[in-house]
Amino acid sequence: MINREYLEKNNLDKFITKYPFVEEFIKENKLNIVNRGLTLFESIDKYSDEELEDIGINKDEFIEKVINYTNQMIEFLDIKDEEKIESITILPGNDKNKNRENFESLNIKAGEIVCIVGPTGSGKSRLLADIEWTAQNDTPTNRKILVNGIEPDKKWRYSSSNKLVAQLSQNMNFVMDLNVYDFLELHAKSRLVENPEEIIRKIIDKANELAGEKFTPDTPITSLSGGQSRALMIADTAILSKSPVVLIDEIENAGIDRKKALNLLVGEEKIVLMATHDPLLALVGNKRIVINNGGITKVINTTEKEKEFLVEIEAMDKIVQELRRKLRYGEIIEKI
Repeated sequence: MINREYLEKNNLDKFITKYPFVEEFIKENKLNIVNRGLTLFESIDKYSDEELEDIGINKDEFIEKVINYTNQMIEFLDIKDEEKIESITILPGNDKNKNRENFESLNIKAGEIVCIVGPTGSGKSRLLADIEWTAQNDTPTNRKILVNGIEPDKKWRYSSSNKLVAQLSQNMNFVMDLNVYDFLELHAKSRLVENPEEIIRKIIDKANELAGEKFTPDTPITSLSGGQSRALMIADTAILSKSPVVLIDEIENAGIDRKKALNLLVGEEKIVLMATHDPLLALVGNKRIVINNGGITKVINTTEKEKEFLVEIEAMDKIVQELRRKLRYGEIIEKI
């Protein structure tokens, strides 16, 4: 929580960057912020007693008002000091037959991609749900999830603003009557970002790099195609979401540049777990989890030989993507 000592030690730039709502509160009280390199105390001292009297400010009373307002907003918005997530660890549970899973523990670090593979109905989505819930032997699989090597804080389960996981499902259906810019602005303001316009432009630019067909800030979100919607949400999750873990369900069906999407997420130091049937994506990951009958049967590190095969698979994938592009735009396929 904020106190007088904090305001004495930290300048306005640091204070407002961390709590953007403070700037508007100060302006509403008719105090001009001329130099953000000064502390709030120093800024007030720049005014003469007559000037402070003219705008109706008593220094000590105003400082207390700022402290009380900031602390009320911190409590209302459930703002916590950011805790960097370095890793999550999955401890074994059991499969559908109550047999213990075939691994000791699985540690996944920030910036890693882990793929989850297995037949349809094998339990891939259940594993994603266990991670999202930070399971503590209290789900059907009896798995346990650690964050930074220890049992996670309850905030990861219940807090609306401190979500461990951002999940990207197969289907993205918007129902709000907003255009892309307004939708992102709403999200940016709810996150209290200091430079929303810059962030919004970056998200739209990155989303258009992923999508097959570009869209503009004025495009209604309800008119976005499935691929465009998925591209927008991946870019939004990578750039604006504070969630350190991203769970993706079958990105191969999204109609976007899959590898660019993963690079964007990993570039923002996210932990990426992805359920997939796509051999290209399965081998892009650092390791893959094999699931069958509801349990993890193997954890495989991607081998050097597989990475060599990946080059050939990417070449084949480019051919398929080019064929799709030609068919979409009404071209005749004359050779492959």
